[in-house]
Amino acid sequence: MAKEFTFYGKNADELNSMSMNEFINLVPSRTRRSLKHGFTDQQKRLLDKVRKYKSSGSKKIIKTHVRDMIVLPEMIGTMMGIYNGKEFITVSITLEMLGHFLGEFAMTRRKVQHSAPGVGATKSSTAISVR
Repeated sequence: MAKEFTFYGKNADELNSMSMNEFINLVPSRTRRSLKHGFTDQQKRLLDKVRKYKSSGSKKIIKTHVRDMIVLPEMIGTMMGIYNGKEFITVSITLEMLGHFLGEFAMTRRKVQHSAPGVGATKSSTAISVR
């Protein structure tokens, strides 16, 4: 039997029935302070979208630019397209993501992959013919 995931001792059902103030007391300090400040207008619009899609039972991807939104229990099970500056990265929200920021799951930088050096890049490359 697989071990059931718990978030600071609470299972998924307890988290869904929990009020926002109770959830705020569970999360780490940085997340707690951010949630106590309240949501921005963009974050409120995103939450409204999530609630609308959850109530309709739609499996549509919710696209967002709001990378500083904290993953809340009501977001679990949704598919989100998080903007990384170039494209939308599709992410499925799971229990393990609770309390993290959406931007953590859509990296903005990629690993640099260099090809061969160009002509003139090194002293030995000047001896190579251009053709």
